[in-house]
Amino acid sequence: MNALHKGSSIISITEDEAYQTAILQGFALLDRPIDDRRLKQALMSDTCGALATFEGWVRNHNNARHVTKLTYYGYEKLAINQGKKLVEQTKAQFDIEKVIAIHRIGNLAIGDIAVWIGVVSAHRYPAFDACHWLLDAIKADIPVWKQEFYADSSKSLWLSNNG
Repeated sequence: MNALHKGSSIISITEDEAYQTAILQGFALLDRPIDDRRLKQALMSDTCGALATFEGWVRNHNNARHVTKLTYYGYEKLAINQGKKLVEQTKAQFDIEKVIAIHRIGNLAIGDIAVWIGVVSAHRYPAFDACHWLLDAIKADIPVWKQEFYADSSKSLWLSNNG
């Protein structure tokens, strides 16, 4: 990895601190596999009748090319600040109680969870709508980029998080 990317595929805090940031502020980056059960447990509420979740997985293809793995890079401090703002917007826009989102950075294999979002609300539609909106906002506004590796080439491609 060249000096430009050094440190952008690992987080500067511990795994537990990353989960606490996600749980308390609503968004974090993580450089290890995402524990969806831990996040779901943090969303449990007796006042909520709905939980909507989204898991984005690394798939084995993109545009008819066989993908072997991905590396996600992120600008951690900016991502956390922007993620917190997006979570605040989500809460203001939708009738929800709580939201947690976490995006993984570093090397990911096929099938790994790259992004996880959970939203709880009294009723199902606000949870669904907020989850969908937040995913699109994360993909558009969080400074995370992916490097995609292919079976048919030793060269990788850099893609935006929307790619």
